[in-house]
Amino acid sequence: MSNSELLKKIRDEVWDGEHLPLYSERIRNGVYPVLGEGSHEAKIMFIGEAPGRNEALQGRPFCGAAGKVLDELLLSAGILRASVYITNIVKDRPPQNRDPLPEEISAYGPFLDRQIEIIKPAVIATLGRFSMRYIMEKFGLADYVTSISQMHGKQFNAETSFGKLIIIPLYHPAVAVYDAGTKEVLKKDFEVLQEFSV
Repeated sequence: MSNSELLKKIRDEVWDGEHLPLYSERIRNGVYPVLGEGSHEAKIMFIGEAPGRNEALQGRPFCGAAGKVLDELLLSAGILRASVYITNIVKDRPPQNRDPLPEEISAYGPFLDRQIEIIKPAVIATLGRFSMRYIMEKFGLADYVTSISQMHGKQFNAETSFGKLIIIPLYHPAVAVYDAGTKEVLKKDFEVLQEFSV
């Protein structure tokens, strides 16, 4: 099966996932799960924590205010959005955009794990502390986890079933929505990704 077919299979499972902890939010609010978008052969994979309101309404990741910041950051680094893959750990929006709960991360995490195995990125750029912790722990780097203010922009090497992987924790683009002063820090961090986008 092609990557696209395998990813579509995951999409269908999430769409039909009445057992998932946030499935009822879709029904209550008339919104969609957000699986991810971009290249199915991407070298760089961005992973956030969970969709926000705009994302759930459109079924697309990072299409609201934080998405505009992400687009600007990609542009500043000379990276085409269509060349990367963008997703979240949790595929449904938590109520009132609250932080995802541990049991929600556990329920949706296996879908993300499969997405990573299918796409086989060279780099995973985590967006925010939840995805940073999840990915660092998944790839056996839990001992290196400190605060995101200490880890952002650094590179960590991991071994996977599909070869070497570089993990780069980044601040969530939403921080620049609330504090414009952080945008320059984010731009500097995104420069690290340039060498992998060729």
